Amino acid sequence: MENNFIKNRLAPCGLDCGKCYAFADGDIKRLSNELKASLGNFDVYAKRFSELLDGDIFRKYPDFKELLAYFADAHCNGCRNEKCKIFKDCKVRECFEEKGVDFCFQCSDFPCENTGFDEHLQKRYISINTRMKEVGPEKYFEETKDKPRY
Repeated sequence: MENNFIKNRLAPCGLDCGKCYAFADGDIKRLSNELKASLGNFDVYAKRFSELLDGDIFRKYPDFKELLAYFADAHCNGCRNEKCKIFKDCKVRECFEEKGVDFCFQCSDFPCENTGFDEHLQKRYISINTRMKEVGPEKYFEETKDKPRY
C-alpha cells in the first residue's frame, strides 16, 4: 500500500484510528481541546446558570468537563504503532505483524475468529474488511473519512 497516511489511520482490522477518542492526532482530541479553550472558565457560569435558570443540566457540568478533559488528553499513536488502548483483548496487531499483511482482508485466514473482538466488533471488522477487499483501502477510506466512527 502506497498511501502511508491512510495506512497509519486505518488499523489492520480496518477501524479508523484517526476517529478514535484515544488517538493523539485525531479529530476528537483536537475538537475537545478547542471546546475546552472556548469554554474557558465556564465552571462559574455553570454554577450560576444552575441557580438562576433552575437548570439541573448545568449541575452536570463538572462531569462533562471531566469527560472533555479525558478526550482532550488522548495519547494513543494508533494500532500500527502500539497495542490498542481501547480493546484490551485485541489480537489483530500481533497477528498482522506475524502474517506480514497490512489489513486483515489480505490474510488467507480472513475472516477469522482469532481477533479477540466481541460479537458487535467482530461483525463490524468483517464488514469493513469485506468492503476494503472489494474497493481497496484507499477508496474505502474516501468513502468513510467524513463519517463518524461511533
